[in-house]
Amino acid sequence: MSWDHILGHERIVAQFKQAAARGRLGSSFLLVGPPGVGKYTFARTLAGAFLCESSPEEQLDPCGRCPSCQQVTAGSHPDLDVIAKPADKSFIPLEFFIGDKDHRMREGLCHKISLKPYRGGRKIAIIDDADYLNPESANCLLKTLEEPPPRSILLLICTSENRQLPTIRSRCQIIRFRGLPTNTVEKLLIQNDLASDQDQARRLAELAGGSMQRAVELADQEFTDFRQQLLHYLAEPDGDNVTFAPILNEFVEQAGKDAPVRRRRMRQVVHQAIKFYRALLRSIAGQPDVHDQCLKNCLHRAKSDWSGIDETVADCLERSLQALDHIDSNANQVSLLECWLDDLAHLTRRAQLT
Repeated sequence: MSWDHILGHERIVAQFKQAAARGRLGSSFLLVGPPGVGKYTFARTLAGAFLCESSPEEQLDPCGRCPSCQQVTAGSHPDLDVIAKPADKSFIPLEFFIGDKDHRMREGLCHKISLKPYRGGRKIAIIDDADYLNPESANCLLKTLEEPPPRSILLLICTSENRQLPTIRSRCQIIRFRGLPTNTVEKLLIQNDLASDQDQARRLAELAGGSMQRAVELADQEFTDFRQQLLHYLAEPDGDNVTFAPILNEFVEQAGKDAPVRRRRMRQVVHQAIKFYRALLRSIAGQPDVHDQCLKNCLHRAKSDWSGIDETVADCLERSLQALDHIDSNANQVSLLECWLDDLAHLTRRAQLT
């Protein structure tokens, strides 16, 4: 574990090192950025830097060899607590923060971080999937943020600061992560054997928009084939949503029988729609063409065939963002997707009549 593995975020690493050297590190941080850009890896490496027994904290440079660094890597360090949303849940359970009903405030993250460090000089907590804090969990966490225990560090990882309560945002230092450079994604795909050759790695990196997660999704030929169908459908000003809805539902069901994997695929599909509408808005504004030939063709078709395009695209984008929230709210799969497609069709058809 070292900063050498953090690619594309050298500016943020330097920012933390400078703060540590001046003795001006905060206690609560909100790591915000797109999925698949390395926020969690950064948080684990930062935890290792704080807990390293060989390197002074003001240098914030984990050695990767001492017992503490090895425990952080193995996920067994007694002063590091990591929680995340379980795959079968819509939110991070309240019990993760304050313990179950029989152990209220005697277990959970809020209790553990209040204890004195066992081995390292700090207590550190990482909350992955902080987008999925429900109001009860967020309010329990708020007291810890308002009165952080001495020598504690709290790292919340999320995709949007707007999904956090204003009271949480105001008590955290916001660290914004950008998408990874295309050449970095290409390099990581090759290093991790996620692409068959250099050409595929380059193509996936260009399509991924700076996200390793999206690059891996696009490497799936089944997903790539469906994505082309989806883009062609979205580009139609009067697409047949009644015919396309069963196709979409079948694709989601192919992900597996469990609800979590289906919800993940639903998010993947809606994310592709969001990317299409955002690219269409940029294209309307005169920005350069995209490299993805399929997306490029669909953007050109939409620009030439749609009426009232500016307002329509903005409305479709907003409706797709709502669909993403509904997926996370555990709405019924068939009803959600059919309603989403029906609303998109209504918006585009209405524009043709004005």
